Amino acid sequence: MSVLKVRGLWAGYTELDILQDVSMQVKAGQIVSIIGPNGAGKSTLLKAVFGMLKPKKGRVVLKNEDITGRQPNKVARKGISYVPQVNNVFPSLTIQENLEMGAFIRTDDFSGRMDEIYSLFPVLKEKRKQKAGQLSGGQRQMVAMGRALMLNPVLLLLDEPSAGLAPLLVSMIFEKIRQINQTGVSIAIVEQNAREALKMSDYGYVLAMGRNVLDGSGESLLNNEEVARLYLGG
Repeated sequence: MSVLKVRGLWAGYTELDILQDVSMQVKAGQIVSIIGPNGAGKSTLLKAVFGMLKPKKGRVVLKNEDITGRQPNKVARKGISYVPQVNNVFPSLTIQENLEMGAFIRTDDFSGRMDEIYSLFPVLKEKRKQKAGQLSGGQRQMVAMGRALMLNPVLLLLDEPSAGLAPLLVSMIFEKIRQINQTGVSIAIVEQNAREALKMSDYGYVLAMGRNVLDGSGESLLNNEEVARLYLGG
């Protein structure tokens, strides 16, 4: 069963079409990577899915419901959470307050969900009264992902979660992404660290110049000589 289907998407800024007839899908329980060079349209694709950018043509379908062009708050209510690459925490708020902000549209008791987030990220529980702006890059990324998970999404969109992190922290963040996926959350991830992303992905899409270039299982893309040469550093 497909959680997300994107079909023939055209989107961009003003008159410039960044995405040109892009299609992809995420099946239930999958991790799907979107890789490609800078400027390929990867982040634009996530923004179009989440409603931050209104497509000019094409469709975005979440579990058989057309959500094309809906506003982000309405998309979030349908079960998609999005973690942008930058400005993804409230630095002046504590970790606990950041997580509470993630549940802004919930009207039920979400304390149990917060306990689950703290179990997934024990370091956040230890520092829960500390302001997010005082945390390391890796810890801030955990706060951002934890906040996104407060809504119990069926699909998590991650934009460059390892950007700017030290190698040890990169490994930790990827491990946390695996753990999130094991709880049943489907994940679409845009990542410059393409090799590591593909290693943990069930499927992958290669974008270039705003178009689909190649797709296949994570393993097949890892073993593709052209992908290795152009996008994986040899």
